[in-house]
Amino acid sequence: MFQAVTKTLSVASTTYVCRGILLGIRHYCKKTPTKLRVSQALSGADLGANVKVQGWVRSVRPQKANVFLHVNDGSSLQPLQVVAGAELNDPLLTFGSAVEVTGSLKKSPHKKQPVELEADQITVIGECNPVDFPFKIKERHGLEYIRQFPHLRCRTNAFSSLLRIRSEATTAVHSYFRENDFVQIHTPIITSNDCEGAGELFQVEPSGPEIVEDEYFFSVPAFLTVSGQLHLEVISGAFSRVYTFGPTFRAENSQSRRHLAEFYMVEAEISFTESIEDLTKVMEDMFKSATEHVLAHCVEDVDLFHKHVTPGHRVSMLKCFILSTLRITYTEAVDILNRSSEKFTFPTDWGCDLKTEHEKYLVKHCGNAPVFVTDYPYDLKPFYARDNQDHPERTAAAVDLLVPGVGELCGGSLREERLDLLSARLEEYLDLRRFGSVPHGGFGLGFERYLQCILGVDNIKDVIPFPRFSHSCLL
Repeated sequence: MFQAVTKTLSVASTTYVCRGILLGIRHYCKKTPTKLRVSQALSGADLGANVKVQGWVRSVRPQKANVFLHVNDGSSLQPLQVVAGAELNDPLLTFGSAVEVTGSLKKSPHKKQPVELEADQITVIGECNPVDFPFKIKERHGLEYIRQFPHLRCRTNAFSSLLRIRSEATTAVHSYFRENDFVQIHTPIITSNDCEGAGELFQVEPSGPEIVEDEYFFSVPAFLTVSGQLHLEVISGAFSRVYTFGPTFRAENSQSRRHLAEFYMVEAEISFTESIEDLTKVMEDMFKSATEHVLAHCVEDVDLFHKHVTPGHRVSMLKCFILSTLRITYTEAVDILNRSSEKFTFPTDWGCDLKTEHEKYLVKHCGNAPVFVTDYPYDLKPFYARDNQDHPERTAAAVDLLVPGVGELCGGSLREERLDLLSARLEEYLDLRRFGSVPHGGFGLGFERYLQCILGVDNIKDVIPFPRFSHSCLL
C-alpha cells in the first residue's frame, strides 16, 4: 500500500516537474528572439515570431505617435520597415546609423511591403552624422559620384546591387564548370612568365633588412600573373577539362574607363580538340548559363540597373542571352569594316589588330548581337596559337567573342601541339609537347567585362569593389 502511494506521488511529482520544465522552456523561447537577415524577414516565413534584426538605417520618419525606419543589412535590395512607438525614438537614430532591433514580425497592411517589424527595443550600435555622410537620404547618386568614395559606396543601393550580382555571377561560373566536368585549378599569382608577351608586368620584389640586393628571391625575376593559361596548359597534360578563376594584373599606364591594373579572369583549357567550334560552344554556353542564373537569382538588383542606372539596356542584354551567336572570320570582319561609311581612328587593313571601335562596329553591323570572330592573322596572336597553315594569308585558329557595349569579352585559341612547327618558335615550350602532347585549346573571359555586358555599365571601375588603376589611391 505504502509503495503504491509512493509510486503514485512519484509519478505526480515527475509530471509536475516536467510540466514546469516545459513551461520554463516555452517562457525562455518566447523571450529569446530569433536572429534574422533582412531577406529572411521579408520572406514572411517567421510571421508572428519574436525576432532580432541588425543592419543600417536607410530612412527615418518620425511621427507624433510612432517612428518608422527602413533597415537593411545588404542581404536584399528591399529594406525591412520597422514600426516603433515614439518613446523608442533616439536622437542618434539617423540615416546611416547601425542598429539592432527586436520585436514581433507581422504582416504589413501596406501593399508595397509584405511584412513589418513592430519594435520592442531599438539599440543604436554605430552613430552616423547625416550632415557629414556623403550620401543623402532623398538623392539618387550617379556611379561617377559614388566612385569618389570607394570605402563607402557599398552602402548605396546601386553598388550593393552590383555586389550581390557579382557574387551570384561568380557562383554561376563555378556551377557551369562543375556541371560540365571541369576541374578547378588554383594557378599561381606570382610567376616568372609573361603569358601574352605584352610586357605589361608588375615585378615582385621582397623588402626587409635581410634582403640582399642584386639577388632574386626565386632565383629569377618574378611578376604578378597576367594569365593562368600557361599553368592550365601544364595541367591539361593530365586532365582533359580544367579552369581557373582568379585575379590577374596588367601594368598598363591607363586611367581609361576600360582598364584596370587588377581584375578577374575566367580561363579554361580543353584537351583532345582540334576544333575551334569546341571552344566557341563552351564560351557561348558559359555566358548564357551564367546570365540565366543571374537573371533568376537577382531579379530586383538587375532591374534596378536596367531601370535607373542604364535605362534601355535590358533589350540589348536579352539579345545576348536569347540569340544564337553569329560567326565570321577575321577576313570577313575586315571586309565589313572597309565597306562601311564609318570613319575609324585606327586603320582597317588586313593584318591590323582590331580595336575597340572596330569591335563595337562589327557588333552593331551584326544587329547588336554577340559575334565570334575567328581565324586571325598568325602574327597577331601569341606563339602558342595553332597555325592554320593556310595560304596565301597565314592565320591562327584563334577566336574572340564580341558583345554589345564592351567589344571583346572572350579570347581564345587552339594551342599549337605540333612539335616540329613549335620548335621554330620557342625552345622552352617544347617539353609540354614532347611528352604525351594532345591537341587542345582554351580561352579567357574578363569577369568585369561580363558584368559590364549584362548590366550596361560604361566604366569598368564601377563593377569591381576596389578598382586598381594607375595613380589610384589604395585603401
